[in-house]
Amino acid sequence: MTRPVSFLTCLALGVSLGGRPVLRDVHLGFESGTVTAVLGPNGAGKSTLLSCLAGLMRPSGGAVRLDDAPLSDMPARARARRIAVLPQTPEIAWPVEARALVSLGRTPFIGASGLTTEDEAAVDRALAAAGATALAHRTVDTLSGGERARVLIARALAGEPDWLLADEPMTGLDPAHQLDAVGLLRSMAQAGVGVIVTLHDLSLALRIADRIVVLADGAVIGDGPVATALTPDLIATAYGIRAEVRPGLHGPVIEVLGRL
Repeated sequence: MTRPVSFLTCLALGVSLGGRPVLRDVHLGFESGTVTAVLGPNGAGKSTLLSCLAGLMRPSGGAVRLDDAPLSDMPARARARRIAVLPQTPEIAWPVEARALVSLGRTPFIGASGLTTEDEAAVDRALAAAGATALAHRTVDTLSGGERARVLIARALAGEPDWLLADEPMTGLDPAHQLDAVGLLRSMAQAGVGVIVTLHDLSLALRIADRIVVLADGAVIGDGPVATALTPDLIATAYGIRAEVRPGLHGPVIEVLGRL
């Protein structure tokens, strides 16, 4: 079955925390079926943008819309069925079995009778997609950082959402599992899911994304297709570094030459 196209839009979005502007007049529209990489230096507002897009943070000004409806008008359960969030520093406070943790991704769908056969099948699919099936019966406190990252990706996938918002999902993954995660996010987009991911690795962003958005000081300073979005001048403005964009075997790569 073809997944219907969905749109996630922020209009004049502004967020202030402790009197300090974190996002300023952000206008962005995202379409499902694509991967958007949100880049920018520490403190640029990337995580705050994802929190607003997920409905987890109420902006100080402006609005977020999911398709034709204000996100703020949607009940939390309905919103969670549509949008999955993979936070940057998730807290796991008890030695739960990995499969049970992944099952939490089905929470918005669970009724009084608990997990159904359909829910269990969705959990199995999520574990397999994240390469975490072999970890299912281990407790999360015995997992390495990379293994835990794969289980958390599986939890986000278990709800089979229309949108996946992932904040630094490559953290803790070794190069092989980074490539697996790139393939997984790309395959999700090809299946019609909207993927928005924050990253620090500029070359990895070029490899994974269809579109790149660059934030600096809470404002959008760059937005465009991956082939043209990252220029040396834009990288210099955002990060204060000298860099070159060079061709690589699998597309362009960024070489950092030094500070300005």
